[in-house]
Amino acid sequence: MIKGISFLRPAGSAAAYGRLAGFFAALGFAPGKGWQEEGSRGASFLAPLGNLEFVDGKFPSTADVLIEVTSLDSIHQAAEAWLRAQGGAGAVSCLSPIAETHWRSRLFTVEPEPGFRFSFWAWSDPVKGKPAALEGDLSAAGMKFAIVVSRFNAVVTDRLLDGALDVLLRSGADRSDIEIVRVPGAWEIPAAARACAAGGRVDAVVTLGCLLRGETEHFEVIYNEAARGIGQSQQETGVPHSFGVLTCDTLEQAMNRAGIKAGNKGCEAAAAAIEMASLRRKLQQGGSA
Repeated sequence: MIKGISFLRPAGSAAAYGRLAGFFAALGFAPGKGWQEEGSRGASFLAPLGNLEFVDGKFPSTADVLIEVTSLDSIHQAAEAWLRAQGGAGAVSCLSPIAETHWRSRLFTVEPEPGFRFSFWAWSDPVKGKPAALEGDLSAAGMKFAIVVSRFNAVVTDRLLDGALDVLLRSGADRSDIEIVRVPGAWEIPAAARACAAGGRVDAVVTLGCLLRGETEHFEVIYNEAARGIGQSQQETGVPHSFGVLTCDTLEQAMNRAGIKAGNKGCEAAAAAIEMASLRRKLQQGGSA
């Protein structure tokens, strides 16, 4: 069964690799796992939908890699800001203006690194007459976050923390805007999360912990109260709380969910926090996309 499509391009140099990775992170792409091996490394970025398309007839004038987005103007502004930060006003010459296409869409092309051209596009009528859905963006620029992480089962929670930090930083958050709060165990997470949220100094709270099933009902008691407390803190403060507390039967299951086999739930919790913080801002601004 087909699972996914990956486009691989050699960066050519460590400097080009860093610029390309920084460019896509600045635009809010969700980071993939990537890899680090002797002699090579890779930075991957994820998109909810992948297409392999063949064209018969009038071919669109685009780069080989075509990326669909929901807010083309915002992406264009982010690309321009990144280019100016990298090379000043002259660097913006590799960014085209947004233009209408013959296939009822808007598009621009950018070359963040010589030899690497990407086209970003969006439908001129993205909802095609249907009611528009308000969604959050995966850009953490200018936002403040608290990560509440338990020390119990630290071999797992430290991996969750690494994953959460990686996503926040790659999505544009400053390290100085990320507060890490450590608590003894999952039972103490709600109280610390509530204190962070009630202070009004963060846009979202990421909660990370790990509970392993034992021979008694202690596991269920702790999990139920932790989940209830985190949910109550979110509802009463209005500050988004993402839930990254693992509940597993074995340590092996927990490790798999902390980056070994089944992805890193810390990454997922951080991404959810970013999106909900963005959505909350839009709702507070009157629902503007």
